[in-house]
Amino acid sequence: MIVDIKRGSVGVTLARWLAAIWVSKVLIGFSHWARRGGSSFPGRVARRLCPQVLTRLARQLRWGGIVVSGTNGKTTTSLLLANMLAASGMKVVHNRTGANLTAGVTAAFVQACSWTGRLDADVAVLECDEAALAGVAREVRPLAGVVTNFFRDQLDRYGELEAMVTKVGSGLAEVSHQGFVVLNADDPAVAGLAQQLAARPVFYGLDDPACAGVGAGEVSDARRCRACGGRLQYKVFYFAHLGLYYCPHCGAERPRPGITVTRRESLGPGGSRLEFAAPSGGLGASLALPGLYNAYNALAAVACALTMGVAADTVAWALANSASSFGRMEPVVVGGRTVILALIKNPAGCNEVLRTILEGTGDRYLLIAINDLTADGTDVSWLWDVEFEELADMAHRLPLVVASGRRGEDMAVRLKYAGLSPAAIVVENRLGDAVQLALEQVPEGGTLHVLPTYTAMLELRRILNDRGYGRRFWEV
Repeated sequence: MIVDIKRGSVGVTLARWLAAIWVSKVLIGFSHWARRGGSSFPGRVARRLCPQVLTRLARQLRWGGIVVSGTNGKTTTSLLLANMLAASGMKVVHNRTGANLTAGVTAAFVQACSWTGRLDADVAVLECDEAALAGVAREVRPLAGVVTNFFRDQLDRYGELEAMVTKVGSGLAEVSHQGFVVLNADDPAVAGLAQQLAARPVFYGLDDPACAGVGAGEVSDARRCRACGGRLQYKVFYFAHLGLYYCPHCGAERPRPGITVTRRESLGPGGSRLEFAAPSGGLGASLALPGLYNAYNALAAVACALTMGVAADTVAWALANSASSFGRMEPVVVGGRTVILALIKNPAGCNEVLRTILEGTGDRYLLIAINDLTADGTDVSWLWDVEFEELADMAHRLPLVVASGRRGEDMAVRLKYAGLSPAAIVVENRLGDAVQLALEQVPEGGTLHVLPTYTAMLELRRILNDRGYGRRFWEV
């Protein structure tokens, strides 16, 4: 049966509709066969053939759409949330590959529908790039939104932080007044978005004294009061500008979160044990993703799922059974050794990755791969705001650090000025050779931590896949 495509005021010819679906599906299949992923290009083609394709597909969702945005953590948060909803019995559309521009979202819908354009799905969990959120939201008309955090990221694309906040605010204005938006209360820029919403705000945040002080003293990205512009003061830092803040000038303060992490127990590389508090009651769950930042990602997903009415035991089960999303602390076993891919793209995220890697004892083997293509951000000056000095403090545990990618020399210079001995730094711009060189230094049973920018991560995954290791990124 062919879906009715003439609903509403916009008429779409049957030929263009079917052409958009069929051609896009063929391109997705061909891209997977050719081992290229097929994440965005098929969506661009579908939109060229039928500009209303995303709107028409999204209208078939039985519950509606959820948009997830923010600087760091949106891929992992989206994955965790999609797993929770699927575990509750809902049929979920999800752009799981992380293709988060409008074309990538469109491709995810096309891949999920039938060859006649019929979509059998309850809900869509849509990771959205900050700059693309408004456009996606106008077409999908979401019933819910989630915002993780705001950090300075790719200034060559977004400009100042305030421009990014404005873009996301425009997108959230499209969320239905009957819906809700989940906001990070610990980030003043995110919490400030509540004033612009037609939808109901739902705040989440940390409430664990043991997390206090993590990252305190970092250069802040967003420590201005959203109400009066005054300098915020903090009772507690969690990391970067996330924490318990207040304005001594106008009295504004962090909103009280309704859903919190009351206790986080680090299990090292194995993840965390988390205790949550919510209006519906408490719950505990294991999370197989390490680091405080992943506790925030889990909390955002939990807040959304509980607000949607997903049972607490289902949420806990989904958390415990969720693996990492591609390139986000993702393990790949290579010849008796484990390669962990940890995407880096801005100072705040990179600092947390470094702290997570350096937890515990024993030697650490590092490969840092920096590219400067458009998807990475062409300005790599952010490397000078990362606390690589922490590596120098642990130099006795770093037998070798390999710097690679298009800007491998820049990375090596930054490490030298951070205090690492030049003898401990090796530059190998060719990523395939860099991986081989680094793995040769890792003892059997050991771990190589790879910190790549986005395009370097994709290239490294392709290299490992071509050698027979790991899954293709659209299979993760």
